[in-house]
Amino acid sequence: MPGGRRTVNGALAVVLVAAGTLGYLSLRGDGGSATAPRTVTVARGTLLASVSATGSVGSARTGDLDFGATGTIETINVQVGDTVRKGQVLATLDDAQLRDEVTAAKAALDAAGEGDTSTAAGYAAYLSAKSRHAQASRQLAGTTLTAPFAGTVTAVNGTVGGPATGSNTGSGGQTGDQAGGQSTSGNDSAGTGLVSIADTTRLEVNAMFTEADVAKLKRGQPATVGFDALPGTSASGKVAAIAQTPTTSNNVVQYEVRMSLDERPGGVRLGQTTKVSVVTGKAENVLYLPATAVRTAGGRGTVIVAAGDRRVTTMVETGLSGDRGIEIRSGLTEGARVLLPDAQTPAQEGGRARPGGPGGGFGGGGGLGGGVRGGGR
Repeated sequence: MPGGRRTVNGALAVVLVAAGTLGYLSLRGDGGSATAPRTVTVARGTLLASVSATGSVGSARTGDLDFGATGTIETINVQVGDTVRKGQVLATLDDAQLRDEVTAAKAALDAAGEGDTSTAAGYAAYLSAKSRHAQASRQLAGTTLTAPFAGTVTAVNGTVGGPATGSNTGSGGQTGDQAGGQSTSGNDSAGTGLVSIADTTRLEVNAMFTEADVAKLKRGQPATVGFDALPGTSASGKVAAIAQTPTTSNNVVQYEVRMSLDERPGGVRLGQTTKVSVVTGKAENVLYLPATAVRTAGGRGTVIVAAGDRRVTTMVETGLSGDRGIEIRSGLTEGARVLLPDAQTPAQEGGRARPGGPGGGFGGGGGLGGGVRGGGR
């Protein structure tokens, strides 16, 4: 019957309204207010700003060593991994021919010295003989390759009986930092000399920083280094040098930065992969908030302060962005509650919070599911 159908529909509507009212009261809770929006509290502490990059372990002192003469390799006395001392003989050339040349040059020098050196021609002959003797002596000395400093052999690029091309930069017989054919760098590759050595007591880390991050770096800044192969192991150090020319790969501009290590943790080896963090700024005893709580527009920062049921837009002056958040220099006091972005809606700013969602009601189709129809057609 038509009248009966209306009665059923009316009863259903009453039940639905009652259910909605109970749900609303349940959402409000015993306190009679909507679920509180997420807030954070202005805290006080120390902020650290840093930049990070990946790198690898190297040595602060390496050498690619070559003979100071050409010839046939007679002996190689070391292999990769050997520890050598300063002045230790690493390899030698067959020097028989050069010894004969030194003997002949010495005889010619003696003869020139016994001649009449008071004339221009006689003196010129003496100087020429002296030069040939000195050159032959240098060549002979260059047949012995010695270690210019104590270290570990990282590469051997020759074999006994093979040729040695030598180096034009000096002889291989001297010791010290000016060893013939030696180049020093932090790059511990296989090397281009006959023998490469590295001082493993003076380790460093070489890392590539982006052009944006390298602008924040300067020598002496403290750094922390972690080692991928040694979980839980870290070392302290500092920025030692910053490359002045970049390396560009896939349109990414990076600069190499060398970090010296204060100490060598156990198990650290040349070539290991590292993660480097360099402290670029520090602010102590300052107020701070999570950076996401601060909105910036037109160079000005604002936050939404929760004062009871009121939401107050407040301008703030910010400072250092660090590990815990962003420094608040003015505009807030310690302990103030600030809304996080998901709670900073227009309906909540400058007035009382509305119950339920931002629009003051329940989401999802007008509160009661978009109108439920009962009974007949």
